[in-house]
Amino acid sequence: MRLWSLHPSHLDRAGLVAGWREALLAQAVLAERTKGYRQHPQLLRFRESTEPLAAIGTFLTGLHAEAESRGYRFDAGKIIVPKPVTFLLPVTQGQCEFEWEHLGRKLIQRSPADAQRWATAKLTVHPIFEVIEGDIESWERP
Repeated sequence: MRLWSLHPSHLDRAGLVAGWREALLAQAVLAERTKGYRQHPQLLRFRESTEPLAAIGTFLTGLHAEAESRGYRFDAGKIIVPKPVTFLLPVTQGQCEFEWEHLGRKLIQRSPADAQRWATAKLTVHPIFEVIEGDIESWERP
């Protein structure tokens, strides 16, 4: 499961679709609607928020907005709590840089056009996150 801290606009088609599917799975875990992936480390930052379902709902809403802008049809009705949160989740600069490089390697392998776009882009994060100082997050498996 990869819940990218990066802004969804940086993802290629495969990354956006996989991100949507994996975030829906994360939502099911947080809503206790599935027994799998309950201990997945990437869920920690959502679990630690004051409103986990609203946080993952906001995350999904960001993915949905990017999909819509590209003409994809993701079903927003699958978002359990679609209201935006009034708080931001912290993510470290080191984590963002790790994900940025990781995404670049993936794009070079599977989507050369997106890799060219990535090479000239500036790293931005998903709107639910606020970048703070620090190394790679403890929950990351580099």
